[in-house]
Amino acid sequence: MKCGVVVSPGSNCDHDVYHVLKHVLGQETRFLWHRDSSLGGCDLVVVPGGFSYGDYLRAGALAALSPAMAAVRRHAEAGGLVLGICNGFQILLEAGLLPGAMLRNRTLRFECRQLFLRVERDDLPFTSRYRAGQVLRMPIAHAEGNYVAEDEELDRLEAAGEVVFRYVGPDGEVDEEWNVNGSARAIAAVCNRAGNVLGMMPHPERCAEEILGNIDGLDLFASILDHVGQRSQKAGLEVAQ
Repeated sequence: MKCGVVVSPGSNCDHDVYHVLKHVLGQETRFLWHRDSSLGGCDLVVVPGGFSYGDYLRAGALAALSPAMAAVRRHAEAGGLVLGICNGFQILLEAGLLPGAMLRNRTLRFECRQLFLRVERDDLPFTSRYRAGQVLRMPIAHAEGNYVAEDEELDRLEAAGEVVFRYVGPDGEVDEEWNVNGSARAIAAVCNRAGNVLGMMPHPERCAEEILGNIDGLDLFASILDHVGQRSQKAGLEVAQ
């Protein structure tokens, strides 16, 4: 699998993602500078966390206008896999690749802590190694993670199954005490209609190795690897026929 990690001025989780893809999973991985207009044939593009362009105007607003994100948009429209994590999720929202927007956390503070997520979809390229209803533990680190959308849009997201992870308590039930950023309907991650673009505020790359005390995030990246491998195998069979 060929992986690309988009680097913008202010990105600070790019090397974390690179490490998981390159050194933990052993995949061909490269950095993609924000001025790059080509993704170099990547199967997966990750837009990582950080404070791209200093979060001027709004978190992710300037990065969404970069040449690299124009290439990411073309990649997504062609069915390529795109994962946005934290600031990357904010960038995907600003770029119009996912619905909704982000506001300041309900606490009006930067929140850095471990939270629990419930898996809502287990049939996506990003979630096939999980099971629906499974509770995961992942860290968050953001000031603007309060996901919002119009009620009609939220209803559509729910009906279409585009809510992928939800903030819950340790027992797997929605509990506003654990929805520290105040996200509408406790939404932690959404995908697009085609299911090839995922945006999430928690950081799976920070819980992908035993040394970190938690590997709940590893299966997200492993699911992507499975999907790309199956797709390549299918393409090979079709060519052979």
